[in-house]
Amino acid sequence: MYIVSSSPHTHSGASVQRIMLDVIIALIPAILVAIYSFKWDAARLITTCVVSCVAIEAACRKLMKRDPGIYDLSAVVTGILLAFNLPPSLPTWMAVVGCVFAVAIAKQLFGGIGYNPFNPALIGRVALLVSFPAAMTKWSEWIIPAPIGINAVTTATPLGLAKTAVATSGTLPYECTRDTIIQFFLGNMNGCIGEVSAAALLLGGLYLLYRKCISWHIPVFYITTVAIMATILWRLDPSRNLSPIIHVFAGGLMLGAIFMATDMVTSPVTQKGMIVFGIGCGALTMIIRKWGGYPEGVSFAILLMNGVVPLINRATKPRLFGKRK
Repeated sequence: MYIVSSSPHTHSGASVQRIMLDVIIALIPAILVAIYSFKWDAARLITTCVVSCVAIEAACRKLMKRDPGIYDLSAVVTGILLAFNLPPSLPTWMAVVGCVFAVAIAKQLFGGIGYNPFNPALIGRVALLVSFPAAMTKWSEWIIPAPIGINAVTTATPLGLAKTAVATSGTLPYECTRDTIIQFFLGNMNGCIGEVSAAALLLGGLYLLYRKCISWHIPVFYITTVAIMATILWRLDPSRNLSPIIHVFAGGLMLGAIFMATDMVTSPVTQKGMIVFGIGCGALTMIIRKWGGYPEGVSFAILLMNGVVPLINRATKPRLFGKRK
């Protein structure tokens, strides 16, 4: 007898647990840089967020009378990514509150993994940013590339410092030199604990591409869109607009483009859709950075594009084989 069933008829051998383990492995370089840069604070936040996310997920699943669901490691990934989006000085209890928003509200309330329309870690970050703006924008002392004639500038992130300086004095506080680029690329700058090293994040992204956990379309078109828009603004007025290299390496762009925007659940499933999604994320990021009230726009850009993913999937759905247009 022939058994008729719906597709798929073959299995790649991949599993949710295996994919999440690959993501964790890809995040290890950034974890090491975070601990090296921020010491105890980074270890504290990463441990707190991972343990809290796993515990909250287990509790939610138990209340819903479902399987624990913690063995697929998705809660661990959510915890690490949420911690990566937090400033090193954030109090521990606030990090736990962010985990509640990320897991209980953004994930389990919609039915668990595979059903959440928005990236859980980013929901946790935005909830904290709205609820505790002072704590979420308080940075530890850090020496970043300084303006000419000044030895060092402390406490502010590169994007935050630039936005404040342009609003008050009308000019940028530092120049895009070779040393500046190297420092930003390697991770010698202030910021959220997981976004400071573009090199570590790129290394993790290459591993995910090698393991075929992500597609190149979203990161490439996301970063390219930011670079193009930043270049146009920089060419128009270099005294008030940051170099595109700084826009790419500073802030959460690398973290968002490689590990957040590529989330399988909250991103388009078609290649054309991924391109549209990446371009949209890049454009919104630059609009918020340039004209918005926040120096960083990655989180809001990705969440806004998450909301239109169903429309993107519908608009870019490929034509069925044998069916006329």
